[in-house]
Amino acid sequence: MRERGKGRRGASARTPLSRERVIRTAMAVADDKGAAALTMRAIAEPLGVEAMSLYHHVAGREEILDGMVDAVFGEIDLPPRDTDWKSAMRRRAFSARHVLRRHPWALGLMDSRSHPGPATLRHHDALIGALRAGGFSVPMAAHAFSLIDSYLYGFVIQELSLPFSSSAQLEEVAGAILRDAPAGAYPHLTELATEHALKPGYDYADEFAFGLTLILDALHPDETTDPDRTKPTARPGPVRPDTDPAPPSPQHRRNGPSATG
Repeated sequence: MRERGKGRRGASARTPLSRERVIRTAMAVADDKGAAALTMRAIAEPLGVEAMSLYHHVAGREEILDGMVDAVFGEIDLPPRDTDWKSAMRRRAFSARHVLRRHPWALGLMDSRSHPGPATLRHHDALIGALRAGGFSVPMAAHAFSLIDSYLYGFVIQELSLPFSSSAQLEEVAGAILRDAPAGAYPHLTELATEHALKPGYDYADEFAFGLTLILDALHPDETTDPDRTKPTARPGPVRPDTDPAPPSPQHRRNGPSATG
């Protein structure tokens, strides 16, 4: 027991324990075993220290989770300031997808923290800034941000849940489903598999780019710059689908349509 304690003290002396080391080690544990496996003891073990030693650097598990999420946001590439809004959103979405695939445990935590760190705040501010610079009003920037992230997170969840991760595995899974299905029972599913998913060169990851392009093409800046004003002015938006047009005035109802109408 004495030798074990001496070994741990020696390891700590060689590489001083710090908050950053605790968080990075916690991320490695979560990458390997999932967020549910994150206990103070599980984090302390690869560091070669006792669990109680961690409390000199973090207040507890919640602070570790805060730091982990902030580190994930820090890994996502932010677009240069001179990039147009659509390129900025595309670049960030592709980077975020790759980062979240590296850290699947982060999906349920990304926007859950009530004490976001500097990397998280910098990330959000940069994206909103890119949309605002591109002519999006504050409300429309919020709509765009929410829409893009909903698609991004949802796609990664679906992607990580699929029972295949390569073309060979897809062929094996789809082939078994088609063989076990009664002949002619599912003609449209069979057609999609044989004419699309099982074709050479098919990659499910391409679906991400397709969907993202649809979303970005559907979004449009809603502000124009008035040369007589320093602030942009909002363009009039379309009538919301959940509102009715204004009813005719009482005068119009009494007199009916005009003769020229």
